[in-house]
Amino acid sequence: MSNSVKRLLILAAPLIMLVTQFSTLAGAAPARPVSEFKLANGLVLVVVPDNRAPVVTHMLYVRAGAADEPPGQSGIAHFLEHLMFKSTEKLASGEFSAIVSRLGGQHNAFTTSDYTGYFERVSKDRLGRIMEMGADRMANLRLSDGEVATERQVIIEERRVRTENVPSSILAEQMSAALYQNHPYRIPIIGWMHEMSNLTREDALTFYRRHYAPNNAIVVVTGDVQPLDVKGLADATYGRLASNPQVGPRVRPQEPEHRAPRRVELKDARAGNASVRRYYLAPAIGKAEPSEAEALYLLMKIAGIGGTSRLYQKLVVQDRLASSAGGWYSGLSLDSGSIGVYGVAAEGVSLQTVEGAIDHVLQDLRENGVTEAELERAKSQFIAEFVYESDSQQTLARRYGAGLALGLTVAQIDAWPAAIAKVTAADVKQVAMKYLDARASVTGTLVPTSIEAAPAKVTPSAARKG
Repeated sequence: MSNSVKRLLILAAPLIMLVTQFSTLAGAAPARPVSEFKLANGLVLVVVPDNRAPVVTHMLYVRAGAADEPPGQSGIAHFLEHLMFKSTEKLASGEFSAIVSRLGGQHNAFTTSDYTGYFERVSKDRLGRIMEMGADRMANLRLSDGEVATERQVIIEERRVRTENVPSSILAEQMSAALYQNHPYRIPIIGWMHEMSNLTREDALTFYRRHYAPNNAIVVVTGDVQPLDVKGLADATYGRLASNPQVGPRVRPQEPEHRAPRRVELKDARAGNASVRRYYLAPAIGKAEPSEAEALYLLMKIAGIGGTSRLYQKLVVQDRLASSAGGWYSGLSLDSGSIGVYGVAAEGVSLQTVEGAIDHVLQDLRENGVTEAELERAKSQFIAEFVYESDSQQTLARRYGAGLALGLTVAQIDAWPAAIAKVTAADVKQVAMKYLDARASVTGTLVPTSIEAAPAKVTPSAARKG
Protein backbone atom coordinates (compact mmCIF):
# COMPACT_ATOMS: atom_id res chain seq x y z
CA MET A 1 0.00 0.00 0.00
CA SER A 2 1.44 3.37 -1.02
CA ASN A 3 2.06 6.16 1.50
CA SER A 4 -0.50 8.39 -0.24
CA VAL A 5 -3.22 5.74 0.14
CA LYS A 6 -2.28 5.26 3.80
CA ARG A 7 -2.55 9.01 4.41
CA LEU A 8 -5.94 9.07 2.67
CA LEU A 9 -7.24 6.25 4.88
CA ILE A 10 -5.97 7.99 8.00
CA LEU A 11 -7.71 11.22 7.03
CA ALA A 12 -10.91 9.37 6.18
CA ALA A 13 -11.01 7.30 9.38
CA PRO A 14 -12.99 9.83 11.49
CA LEU A 15 -15.57 10.19 8.73
CA ILE A 16 -15.87 6.41 8.31
CA MET A 17 -16.35 6.07 12.07
CA LEU A 18 -19.03 8.78 12.09
CA VAL A 19 -20.93 7.19 9.19
CA THR A 20 -20.73 3.76 10.80
CA GLN A 21 -21.96 5.09 14.14
CA PHE A 22 -24.75 7.06 12.46
CA SER A 23 -25.91 4.04 10.45
CA THR A 24 -25.95 1.89 13.56
CA LEU A 25 -27.96 4.40 15.57
CA ALA A 26 -30.38 5.14 12.75
CA GLY A 27 -31.23 1.48 12.35
CA ALA A 28 -31.29 0.73 16.04
CA ALA A 29 -34.44 -0.94 17.31
CA PRO A 30 -35.91 0.11 20.66
CA ALA A 31 -33.58 -1.14 23.39
CA ARG A 32 -36.51 -2.63 25.32
CA PRO A 33 -39.81 -4.12 24.16
CA VAL A 34 -42.89 -1.98 24.71
CA SER A 35 -46.23 -3.56 25.65
CA GLU A 36 -49.49 -1.69 25.13
CA PHE A 37 -52.86 -2.68 26.59
CA LYS A 38 -56.32 -1.16 26.60
CA LEU A 39 -58.50 -1.90 29.61
CA ALA A 40 -62.21 -2.59 29.26
CA ASN A 41 -63.02 0.93 30.53
CA GLY A 42 -60.84 2.56 27.86
CA LEU A 43 -57.66 3.30 29.85
CA VAL A 44 -54.46 2.86 27.82
CA LEU A 45 -51.59 1.11 29.62
CA VAL A 46 -48.00 1.09 28.35
CA VAL A 47 -45.30 -1.00 30.03
CA VAL A 48 -41.58 -0.66 29.28
CA PRO A 49 -39.41 -3.14 31.22
CA ASP A 50 -36.04 -1.95 32.53
CA ASN A 51 -34.60 -4.56 34.87
CA ARG A 52 -31.32 -2.90 35.79
CA ALA A 53 -32.53 -1.69 39.20
CA PRO A 54 -35.49 -2.69 41.42
CA VAL A 55 -37.37 0.58 40.88
CA VAL A 56 -40.31 1.70 38.76
CA THR A 57 -41.61 4.97 37.35
CA HIS A 58 -45.39 5.32 37.17
CA MET A 59 -46.89 8.12 35.10
CA LEU A 60 -50.52 9.06 34.60
CA TYR A 61 -51.40 11.27 31.64
CA VAL A 62 -54.84 12.87 31.39
CA ARG A 63 -55.79 14.15 27.93
CA ALA A 64 -56.81 17.57 29.20
CA GLY A 65 -54.75 20.72 29.44
CA ALA A 66 -54.97 24.47 29.35
CA ALA A 67 -56.36 24.52 25.80
CA ASP A 68 -59.37 22.50 26.99
CA GLU A 69 -60.50 25.02 29.61
CA PRO A 70 -63.91 26.71 29.49
CA PRO A 71 -63.83 30.38 28.44
CA GLY A 72 -63.19 32.66 31.39
CA GLN A 73 -61.57 29.93 33.51
CA SER A 74 -57.98 30.14 32.32
CA GLY A 75 -55.63 28.28 34.65
CA ILE A 76 -58.22 25.74 35.84
CA ALA A 77 -56.27 22.75 34.41
CA HIS A 78 -53.13 23.80 36.29
CA PHE A 79 -55.15 24.66 39.40
CA LEU A 80 -56.70 21.19 39.38
CA GLU A 81 -53.24 19.64 39.05
CA HIS A 82 -52.39 21.25 42.41
CA LEU A 83 -55.69 20.18 43.96
CA MET A 84 -55.19 16.54 42.97
CA PHE A 85 -52.83 16.25 45.95
CA LYS A 86 -55.60 17.16 48.37
CA SER A 87 -58.18 14.88 49.99
CA THR A 88 -60.05 11.90 48.52
CA GLU A 89 -62.56 9.54 50.07
CA LYS A 90 -59.68 7.37 51.30
CA LEU A 91 -56.85 9.86 51.85
CA ALA A 92 -56.65 13.03 53.92
CA SER A 93 -55.34 16.25 52.40
CA GLY A 94 -51.62 15.88 51.68
CA GLU A 95 -51.58 12.19 52.59
CA PHE A 96 -50.81 11.11 49.02
CA SER A 97 -47.52 13.02 49.11
CA ALA A 98 -46.76 11.85 52.64
CA ILE A 99 -47.21 8.18 51.69
CA VAL A 100 -44.97 8.48 48.61
CA SER A 101 -42.27 10.10 50.77
CA ARG A 102 -42.67 7.45 53.46
CA LEU A 103 -42.19 4.77 50.81
CA GLY A 104 -38.89 6.42 49.85
CA GLY A 105 -40.25 7.62 46.54
CA GLN A 106 -40.36 10.81 44.50
CA HIS A 107 -43.36 12.44 42.85
CA ASN A 108 -44.53 15.55 41.05
CA ALA A 109 -46.93 16.78 38.38
CA PHE A 110 -47.07 19.18 35.44
CA THR A 111 -49.60 20.81 33.12
CA THR A 112 -49.26 21.62 29.43
CA SER A 113 -51.70 23.04 26.91
CA ASP A 114 -52.71 19.54 25.83
CA TYR A 115 -52.36 17.20 28.81
CA THR A 116 -51.68 16.95 32.53
CA GLY A 117 -49.15 14.48 33.91
CA TYR A 118 -48.51 12.94 37.33
CA PHE A 119 -45.51 10.77 38.13
CA GLU A 120 -44.09 8.70 40.97
CA ARG A 121 -40.83 6.79 41.25
CA VAL A 122 -40.71 4.06 43.91
CA SER A 123 -39.28 0.61 44.57
CA LYS A 124 -40.96 -2.02 42.44
CA ASP A 125 -42.76 -3.71 45.35
CA ARG A 126 -44.68 -0.44 45.98
CA LEU A 127 -46.16 -0.15 42.51
CA GLY A 128 -49.49 -1.67 43.53
CA ARG A 129 -49.93 0.90 46.29
CA ILE A 130 -49.12 3.76 43.90
CA MET A 131 -51.63 2.52 41.32
CA GLU A 132 -54.26 2.10 44.02
CA MET A 133 -53.81 5.72 45.15
CA GLY A 134 -53.71 6.95 41.54
CA ALA A 135 -57.03 5.29 40.77
CA ASP A 136 -58.53 6.64 43.99
CA ARG A 137 -57.76 10.25 43.22
CA MET A 138 -58.92 9.89 39.62
CA ALA A 139 -62.43 9.03 40.82
CA ASN A 140 -62.84 10.19 44.41
CA LEU A 141 -61.38 13.68 44.76
CA ARG A 142 -62.97 15.68 47.57
CA LEU A 143 -62.15 19.35 48.00
CA SER A 144 -62.94 21.60 50.92
CA ASP A 145 -63.35 25.34 50.47
CA GLY A 146 -60.30 25.84 52.64
CA GLU A 147 -58.11 23.62 50.46
CA VAL A 148 -59.25 25.47 47.35
CA ALA A 149 -58.68 28.93 48.86
CA THR A 150 -55.17 28.03 50.06
CA GLU A 151 -54.09 26.49 46.79
CA ARG A 152 -55.53 29.36 44.78
CA GLN A 153 -53.14 31.68 46.58
CA VAL A 154 -50.30 29.26 45.76
CA ILE A 155 -50.93 29.43 42.01
CA ILE A 156 -51.37 33.21 42.12
CA GLU A 157 -48.00 33.53 43.83
CA GLU A 158 -46.51 31.13 41.27
CA ARG A 159 -47.67 33.42 38.50
CA ARG A 160 -46.19 36.44 40.27
CA VAL A 161 -42.81 34.76 40.65
CA ARG A 162 -42.55 33.12 37.23
CA THR A 163 -44.31 35.65 35.03
CA GLU A 164 -45.15 39.01 36.61
CA ASN A 165 -41.61 39.46 37.97
CA VAL A 166 -39.81 38.25 34.83
CA PRO A 167 -39.93 40.67 31.86
CA SER A 168 -38.89 38.01 29.35
CA SER A 169 -41.79 35.81 30.51
CA ILE A 170 -44.22 38.69 30.13
CA LEU A 171 -42.99 39.28 26.58
CA ALA A 172 -43.27 35.58 25.70
CA GLU A 173 -46.82 35.51 27.03
CA GLN A 174 -47.82 38.60 25.04
CA MET A 175 -46.21 37.22 21.90
CA SER A 176 -48.12 33.94 22.17
CA ALA A 177 -51.32 35.93 22.60
CA ALA A 178 -50.48 37.75 19.36
CA LEU A 179 -49.30 34.69 17.44
CA TYR A 180 -52.51 32.71 17.95
CA GLN A 181 -55.46 34.77 16.77
CA ASN A 182 -58.15 32.16 17.42
CA HIS A 183 -56.72 29.02 19.00
CA PRO A 184 -56.67 28.68 22.83
CA TYR A 185 -52.89 28.25 22.72
CA ARG A 186 -52.91 32.05 22.96
CA ILE A 187 -53.92 31.73 26.64
CA PRO A 188 -51.10 31.09 29.15
CA ILE A 189 -51.06 27.66 30.77
CA ILE A 190 -50.96 29.13 34.25
CA GLY A 191 -53.87 31.43 33.38
CA TRP A 192 -54.56 35.15 33.32
CA MET A 193 -54.30 36.67 36.79
CA HIS A 194 -57.80 38.18 36.85
CA GLU A 195 -59.38 34.83 35.96
CA MET A 196 -57.19 32.76 38.28
CA SER A 197 -58.31 34.91 41.20
CA ASN A 198 -61.94 33.92 40.59
CA LEU A 199 -61.51 30.14 40.18
CA THR A 200 -63.80 28.22 42.52
CA ARG A 201 -64.18 24.76 44.01
CA GLU A 202 -67.05 24.03 41.64
CA ASP A 203 -64.97 25.15 38.63
CA ALA A 204 -62.29 22.64 39.60
CA LEU A 205 -64.71 19.77 40.26
CA THR A 206 -66.59 20.39 37.02
CA PHE A 207 -63.36 20.23 35.01
CA TYR A 208 -62.35 17.14 37.01
CA ARG A 209 -65.62 15.29 36.40
CA ARG A 210 -65.51 16.15 32.69
CA HIS A 211 -61.94 15.07 31.94
CA TYR A 212 -60.57 12.78 34.66
CA ALA A 213 -61.80 9.39 33.53
CA PRO A 214 -60.04 6.15 32.55
CA ASN A 215 -61.11 6.47 28.91
CA ASN A 216 -59.34 9.84 28.83
CA ALA A 217 -56.11 8.66 30.44
CA ILE A 218 -52.84 6.88 29.73
CA VAL A 219 -50.76 5.08 32.37
CA VAL A 220 -47.11 4.37 31.59
CA VAL A 221 -44.98 2.13 33.81
CA THR A 222 -41.24 1.77 33.20
CA GLY A 223 -38.85 -0.22 35.34
CA ASP A 224 -38.21 -3.62 36.87
CA VAL A 225 -41.56 -5.14 35.97
CA GLN A 226 -43.18 -7.75 33.78
CA PRO A 227 -45.93 -6.44 31.46
CA LEU A 228 -48.60 -8.97 32.43
CA ASP A 229 -47.97 -8.36 36.13
CA VAL A 230 -48.52 -4.63 35.60
CA LYS A 231 -51.62 -5.37 33.53
CA GLY A 232 -53.00 -7.34 36.49
CA LEU A 233 -52.34 -4.45 38.88
CA ALA A 234 -53.96 -2.00 36.46
CA ASP A 235 -57.07 -4.18 36.13
CA ALA A 236 -57.36 -4.37 39.92
CA THR A 237 -57.06 -0.59 40.40
CA TYR A 238 -57.74 1.63 37.37
CA GLY A 239 -59.79 -1.14 35.77
CA ARG A 240 -62.51 -0.76 38.41
CA LEU A 241 -63.25 2.84 37.46
CA ALA A 242 -66.24 3.70 35.32
CA SER A 243 -65.63 5.30 31.95
CA ASN A 244 -67.12 8.69 31.10
CA PRO A 245 -69.42 8.64 28.06
CA GLN A 246 -68.96 12.40 27.64
CA VAL A 247 -65.32 11.94 26.65
CA GLY A 248 -64.88 12.33 22.91
CA PRO A 249 -62.61 13.89 20.31
CA ARG A 250 -61.27 17.29 21.28
CA VAL A 251 -62.63 19.98 18.98
CA ARG A 252 -60.94 23.35 19.34
CA PRO A 253 -61.09 26.62 17.40
CA GLN A 254 -58.42 26.57 14.70
CA GLU A 255 -56.30 29.35 13.26
CA PRO A 256 -57.42 31.33 10.22
CA GLU A 257 -54.98 32.16 7.45
CA HIS A 258 -52.36 34.57 8.78
CA ARG A 259 -51.88 37.48 6.39
CA ALA A 260 -49.70 40.02 8.16
CA PRO A 261 -46.78 39.97 10.60
CA ARG A 262 -47.36 41.37 14.07
CA ARG A 263 -45.09 43.15 16.50
CA VAL A 264 -45.04 43.51 20.28
CA GLU A 265 -42.81 45.85 22.28
CA LEU A 266 -42.24 45.61 26.02
CA LYS A 267 -40.37 48.32 27.90
CA ASP A 268 -39.38 47.36 31.43
CA ALA A 269 -36.90 48.79 33.89
CA ARG A 270 -36.18 45.29 35.18
CA ALA A 271 -34.94 44.01 31.83
CA GLY A 272 -31.26 43.36 31.25
CA ASN A 273 -29.81 43.81 27.78
CA ALA A 274 -32.20 44.62 24.96
CA SER A 275 -33.35 41.58 23.01
CA VAL A 276 -35.47 40.62 20.04
CA ARG A 277 -37.28 37.37 19.35
CA ARG A 278 -39.68 36.04 16.76
CA TYR A 279 -42.23 33.24 16.73
CA TYR A 280 -43.54 31.58 13.56
CA LEU A 281 -46.53 29.27 13.29
CA ALA A 282 -45.50 25.73 12.34
CA PRO A 283 -47.27 22.36 12.31
CA ALA A 284 -47.41 20.07 15.33
CA ILE A 285 -45.60 16.77 15.04
CA GLY A 286 -48.83 14.79 14.67
CA LYS A 287 -50.39 17.18 12.13
CA ALA A 288 -47.39 17.84 9.88
CA GLU A 289 -47.05 16.39 6.42
CA PRO A 290 -44.71 13.37 6.14
CA SER A 291 -41.11 14.31 7.02
CA GLU A 292 -41.99 17.96 7.80
CA ALA A 293 -41.69 17.78 11.58
CA GLU A 294 -38.41 15.89 11.35
CA ALA A 295 -37.10 18.42 8.82
CA LEU A 296 -38.14 21.31 11.06
CA TYR A 297 -36.28 19.81 14.03
CA LEU A 298 -33.16 19.43 11.90
CA LEU A 299 -33.54 22.91 10.38
CA MET A 300 -33.66 24.58 13.77
CA LYS A 301 -30.91 22.35 15.18
CA ILE A 302 -28.68 23.73 12.44
CA ALA A 303 -30.04 27.28 12.64
CA GLY A 304 -30.26 27.89 16.35
CA ILE A 305 -29.21 25.22 18.83
CA GLY A 306 -25.78 25.43 20.41
CA GLY A 307 -22.55 27.25 19.80
CA THR A 308 -22.08 25.83 16.31
CA SER A 309 -25.49 26.98 15.07
CA ARG A 310 -25.70 29.50 12.27
CA LEU A 311 -27.38 32.18 14.37
CA TYR A 312 -24.81 31.93 17.16
CA GLN A 313 -21.86 31.81 14.80
CA LYS A 314 -23.05 34.75 12.71
CA LEU A 315 -24.36 37.10 15.40
CA VAL A 316 -22.09 36.25 18.34
CA VAL A 317 -18.83 34.83 17.02
CA GLN A 318 -18.34 36.48 13.65
CA ASP A 319 -20.09 39.86 13.76
CA ARG A 320 -20.23 40.34 17.56
CA LEU A 321 -23.65 41.89 17.34
CA ALA A 322 -25.18 39.80 20.10
CA SER A 323 -24.15 38.27 23.41
CA SER A 324 -26.44 35.34 22.73
CA ALA A 325 -28.51 34.06 19.82
CA GLY A 326 -30.37 30.90 18.91
CA GLY A 327 -33.62 29.27 17.98
CA TRP A 328 -35.80 26.15 18.23
CA TYR A 329 -38.74 24.25 16.85
CA SER A 330 -41.49 23.23 19.27
CA GLY A 331 -43.66 20.52 17.74
CA LEU A 332 -44.83 18.50 20.74
CA SER A 333 -48.39 19.76 20.85
CA LEU A 334 -51.76 18.58 19.58
CA ASP A 335 -52.90 21.24 17.12
CA SER A 336 -50.03 23.57 16.25
CA GLY A 337 -46.33 24.04 16.82
CA SER A 338 -44.02 27.01 16.52
CA ILE A 339 -40.55 28.10 15.51
CA GLY A 340 -38.65 30.58 17.64
CA VAL A 341 -35.51 32.66 17.11
CA TYR A 342 -33.88 35.27 19.33
CA GLY A 343 -30.91 37.56 19.78
CA VAL A 344 -29.65 39.52 22.80
CA ALA A 345 -27.99 42.73 21.67
CA ALA A 346 -24.34 43.31 22.52
CA GLU A 347 -23.38 46.57 24.20
CA GLY A 348 -23.95 49.52 21.87
CA VAL A 349 -25.72 47.49 19.17
CA SER A 350 -29.27 48.43 18.18
CA LEU A 351 -32.11 45.91 18.12
CA GLN A 352 -32.74 46.88 14.51
CA THR A 353 -29.21 45.71 13.64
CA VAL A 354 -29.65 42.43 15.54
CA GLU A 355 -33.01 41.78 13.91
CA GLY A 356 -31.54 42.47 10.49
CA ALA A 357 -28.76 39.96 11.12
CA ILE A 358 -31.30 37.32 12.19
CA ASP A 359 -33.30 38.00 9.02
CA HIS A 360 -30.14 37.57 6.94
CA VAL A 361 -29.44 34.12 8.44
CA LEU A 362 -33.03 32.98 7.96
CA GLN A 363 -33.22 34.27 4.42
CA ASP A 364 -30.04 32.39 3.54
CA LEU A 365 -31.61 29.20 4.87
CA ARG A 366 -34.74 29.85 2.79
CA GLU A 367 -32.79 30.49 -0.39
CA ASN A 368 -29.84 28.12 -0.08
CA GLY A 369 -30.84 25.51 2.46
CA VAL A 370 -28.28 23.61 4.55
CA THR A 371 -25.14 21.71 3.63
CA GLU A 372 -24.91 17.93 3.66
CA ALA A 373 -22.26 18.13 6.39
CA GLU A 374 -24.54 20.24 8.60
CA LEU A 375 -27.45 17.88 8.00
CA GLU A 376 -25.51 14.71 8.79
CA ARG A 377 -24.10 16.25 11.97
CA ALA A 378 -27.57 17.32 13.12
CA LYS A 379 -29.00 13.88 12.36
CA SER A 380 -26.25 12.15 14.32
CA GLN A 381 -26.86 14.42 17.32
CA PHE A 382 -30.64 13.89 17.32
CA ILE A 383 -30.42 10.12 16.95
CA ALA A 384 -27.70 9.80 19.57
CA GLU A 385 -29.77 11.86 22.02
CA PHE A 386 -32.78 9.59 21.41
CA VAL A 387 -30.74 6.47 22.07
CA TYR A 388 -28.87 7.76 25.12
CA GLU A 389 -31.99 9.25 26.71
CA SER A 390 -33.56 5.80 26.56
CA ASP A 391 -31.39 4.90 29.55
CA SER A 392 -33.67 7.05 31.75
CA GLN A 393 -36.86 5.45 33.07
CA GLN A 394 -38.51 8.83 33.45
CA THR A 395 -37.57 9.94 29.94
CA LEU A 396 -39.00 6.72 28.52
CA ALA A 397 -42.23 7.19 30.45
CA ARG A 398 -42.54 10.80 29.29
CA ARG A 399 -41.71 9.87 25.71
CA TYR A 400 -44.53 7.35 25.41
CA GLY A 401 -47.02 9.16 27.64
CA ALA A 402 -46.70 12.51 25.88
CA GLY A 403 -46.58 10.93 22.43
CA LEU A 404 -49.77 8.94 22.98
CA ALA A 405 -51.50 11.95 24.56
CA LEU A 406 -50.73 13.89 21.38
CA GLY A 407 -52.15 11.25 19.09
CA LEU A 408 -48.98 9.38 18.10
CA THR A 409 -48.67 5.60 18.23
CA VAL A 410 -46.01 3.52 19.95
CA ALA A 411 -44.75 2.50 16.51
CA GLN A 412 -44.38 6.15 15.45
CA ILE A 413 -42.51 7.01 18.63
CA ASP A 414 -40.11 4.10 18.20
CA ALA A 415 -39.58 4.96 14.53
CA TRP A 416 -38.37 8.50 15.29
CA PRO A 417 -34.65 7.78 14.63
CA ALA A 418 -35.42 6.14 11.29
CA ALA A 419 -37.67 9.06 10.31
CA ILE A 420 -34.92 11.55 11.16
CA ALA A 421 -32.39 9.55 9.15
CA LYS A 422 -34.53 9.77 6.00
CA VAL A 423 -34.69 13.59 5.87
CA THR A 424 -32.89 15.16 2.92
CA ALA A 425 -31.39 18.60 2.44
CA ALA A 426 -34.21 19.31 -0.01
CA ASP A 427 -36.74 18.51 2.74
CA VAL A 428 -35.07 20.99 5.06
CA LYS A 429 -35.00 23.74 2.45
CA GLN A 430 -38.66 23.12 1.67
CA VAL A 431 -39.81 23.58 5.28
CA ALA A 432 -37.61 26.67 5.62
CA MET A 433 -39.32 28.22 2.60
CA LYS A 434 -42.76 27.19 3.79
CA TYR A 435 -42.68 28.04 7.48
CA LEU A 436 -40.16 30.89 7.86
CA ASP A 437 -42.94 33.09 6.54
CA ALA A 438 -43.19 36.55 8.09
CA ARG A 439 -46.94 36.66 7.48
CA ALA A 440 -47.38 33.93 10.11
CA SER A 441 -45.10 35.49 12.68
CA VAL A 442 -44.91 37.85 15.62
CA THR A 443 -41.75 39.74 16.52
CA GLY A 444 -41.17 40.95 20.06
CA THR A 445 -38.65 43.35 21.51
CA LEU A 446 -37.67 43.74 25.15
CA VAL A 447 -36.24 47.18 25.86
CA PRO A 448 -34.74 48.11 29.25
CA THR A 449 -35.74 51.50 30.60
CA SER A 450 -34.49 53.56 33.50
CA ILE A 451 -36.09 53.19 36.93
CA GLU A 452 -37.42 56.73 36.62
CA ALA A 453 -39.19 55.97 33.34
CA ALA A 454 -42.90 55.40 33.04
CA PRO A 455 -44.31 52.03 34.20
CA ALA A 456 -43.75 49.09 31.87
CA LYS A 457 -46.38 48.59 29.24
CA VAL A 458 -46.97 46.29 26.31
CA THR A 459 -48.02 48.00 23.11
CA PRO A 460 -48.43 46.71 19.57
CA SER A 461 -46.58 48.77 17.00
CA ALA A 462 -47.23 49.03 13.30
CA ALA A 463 -46.80 45.71 11.55
CA ARG A 464 -43.96 45.43 9.10
CA LYS A 465 -42.20 42.65 7.31
CA GLY A 466 -40.15 40.57 9.79
